Amino acid sequence: MNTSNPEIQQPAPSRRHARYSDEFRRQIVAACQAPGVSKAAIALANGLNANMLRRWVVESTRDSERQLCAIKSPLLPVQANPDFIPVNFGPAPSVQAADIRIELQHASTAIQIHWPMAASSQCAQWLREVLA
Repeated sequence: MNTSNPEIQQPAPSRRHARYSDEFRRQIVAACQAPGVSKAAIALANGLNANMLRRWVVESTRDSERQLCAIKSPLLPVQANPDFIPVNFGPAPSVQAADIRIELQHASTAIQIHWPMAASSQCAQWLREVLA
């Protein structure tokens, strides 16, 4: 995972509480939003505090939401939505009856038993007798 981006211009350290430009913040926040990227790794690669970077991402998300709420669009006519929408399904797939399959092993002997599913109660009775 490459967390350093050569296009991000890091400001020169000048004092203890650095002030970062809005452009620098936007670049770092954009780098954090890439899939599979660790915010902590980006902070470390750019000499930032991970908690500060997390705050920048949260603030950026809030600002984006505010901008979306501020956009006014013309009201579209309300269309009546039906309460019930019929859904047509094709024919149900046919389910073939499966057999009951039992495999018994004793020493070097293996026995496979296939019993029809329709006779499952008889299979259960037979199995109880065999295991008794």
